[in-house]
Amino acid sequence: MKRRQFIYNTSAATLGAGLSSNILAALETMSQVNGEIHAVTGKGADISLLPSELEELKQSLRGRLLLSGNDGYDQARRVLNPTIDRHPALIVQPSGAADVRTATSFANAHELLVAVKCGGHSPSGKSTCEGGMQIDLSQMRGARVDLSAGTCHVAGGSHLRDLDHESMAQGMATTAGTVSHTGVGGLTTGGGFGRLARRFGLALDNVVSVDVVTANGQLVHANAEENPDLYWGVRGGGGNFGVVTNFEFKLHPMSRKVIAGNVMFPLSEMRNVLGFYSEYAASCPDELYLDFIGLSEPGSSEGIVGLHACYSGPVEKADAVLAPIAKAGKPIQNTIASVDYTAIQQAFDENEPRVTGQYMKGGFVEKIPAGLIDEMVAGFKPEFGLFLLFQHSGGAINRIAADATAFPHRYAVANLVCAASWPVAESRESYVAYLRKYWSAMEKYTYGWYTNEVADEKPAVVNRNYQGNYERLLKVKEQYDPGNLFRLNANIRPTA
Repeated sequence: MKRRQFIYNTSAATLGAGLSSNILAALETMSQVNGEIHAVTGKGADISLLPSELEELKQSLRGRLLLSGNDGYDQARRVLNPTIDRHPALIVQPSGAADVRTATSFANAHELLVAVKCGGHSPSGKSTCEGGMQIDLSQMRGARVDLSAGTCHVAGGSHLRDLDHESMAQGMATTAGTVSHTGVGGLTTGGGFGRLARRFGLALDNVVSVDVVTANGQLVHANAEENPDLYWGVRGGGGNFGVVTNFEFKLHPMSRKVIAGNVMFPLSEMRNVLGFYSEYAASCPDELYLDFIGLSEPGSSEGIVGLHACYSGPVEKADAVLAPIAKAGKPIQNTIASVDYTAIQQAFDENEPRVTGQYMKGGFVEKIPAGLIDEMVAGFKPEFGLFLLFQHSGGAINRIAADATAFPHRYAVANLVCAASWPVAESRESYVAYLRKYWSAMEKYTYGWYTNEVADEKPAVVNRNYQGNYERLLKVKEQYDPGNLFRLNANIRPTA
């Protein structure tokens, strides 16, 4: 359709619909592209994109094409960590799978550096890029429960709150993280811990099928019978194979009410609380999710430690399961109570540590020995704005074979996360130096690390982290993305 006729028809529809803000925004970005746009390829080469090429891309999209200076560009390029300030040459906001195919084909044809953004939670900023194409899935949100199948279809750009809201409305749930504005795509393809994971498995363990736009722009459906290698690889291989435009999750009947909250202790109780956690985290029932948390504010001389609990089992057993937690030390606060599950899923939304500048390290632990506790206590310096976390694993997660999905870390009792944070206006150097030293004392107690927390690790380190699944993952990568278009992740580099 000619551009003038397209604008005429769209304008007529807009008048009839009352000039919605979304349509006005779309019209705003339909002006002609003026001048070449400088961009970079995945291999770092400088290229120029011609106005005619960009105009053709724009006209082929139902969603938006954003260039620097367009309304919405700065909001789209930003991620949760405010110290990451990258400027894509162009941003595509797809309206659906067809637009994702168009964007991917364009990027592939020009060999562009590509970043895919869902929730923007990547601590190292993998969901944005400098000079490449960002595919921002923020317009692709929504969830639909299929009661007859016992599943929920979730659009690739959705946040976890979309999945929680629709599934719990039907008295059902599945594992969906701990912060509700997390993107479903990044969380699920890398693993997907959460308050229900010990009971129902990781988010990826509950994926029944996926629709994936691969590097050649094709939309591929994958499940246990159809394209099984891609289905296997997407569940733990992260964003290496393409853009997932739809997830189908298995749902589980569950009461809307859970028993959840925090028991907080002064920093002086850190050793006692960690000692308790090291034993109870390994022996408590699957229905209990229990995290250890240590917190301090940048520049402060004080800190606090605590245990975050969420029990989703039979109510009559709750007291016996939860009572030991308050005896871990001398608590100064206990908020454990009956609460709506969707409410506890949003409890950490405002306290998510990555809203400040942050440097993070992490690794899985099979057990929490006294030596690790000693290092955690001795090295804790509140003035560096610390966030310590043992994210609970085990239970149903570890009853799945290491090669059943691409996620191999089925041995861990917890994921240890250690981060320093600082005001954005301050230099990061002293915080990073401290955190590296602190982490070096703890790292020897870990084995493997969570791919969703990938930063600047060398390729050999990334490959080893996939453990026994690496060779199969490499074959899947070479089949679906031989040119490594999707490289901003825990990247599996094709050998060719």
